[in-house]
Amino acid sequence: MKQKIIIRVQMNCEKCRIKAMKIASNTYGVISVAVEGSDKDHLVVIGEGVHSANLTGSLRKKLSYGAAILSVEEVKEKEKKAEEKEKPKEDKNPNNPEEHVLVFHQYSPVPMFCEVYDPVPSFCSIM
Repeated sequence: MKQKIIIRVQMNCEKCRIKAMKIASNTYGVISVAVEGSDKDHLVVIGEGVHSANLTGSLRKKLSYGAAILSVEEVKEKEKKAEEKEKPKEDKNPNNPEEHVLVFHQYSPVPMFCEVYDPVPSFCSIM
């Protein structure tokens, strides 16, 4: 189920808007992020399985304490399904380039691993 979440965030500069959009886009399940409103202080997030309270909490923690959820609503898909049912099925040609669709998936960030520095080496490289 796709949902549309609108969050009011204090974003006074362009740098804050970019940071808020990065935080929201790195959240699991987010499909799209946009900034709306007259003062550009509403962050609109659309996604599947997005936990709105966790997203708002991370925005409060990393950006400002003024982040608040304004609304969470279900996004209803357009009438594409009705149009597809009315259309008769055509023969699909696998060589037709118009029918190939590229799909990009969002993966969670890869954790960074660091090597441990040992100040006292177990061997002497000079001798």
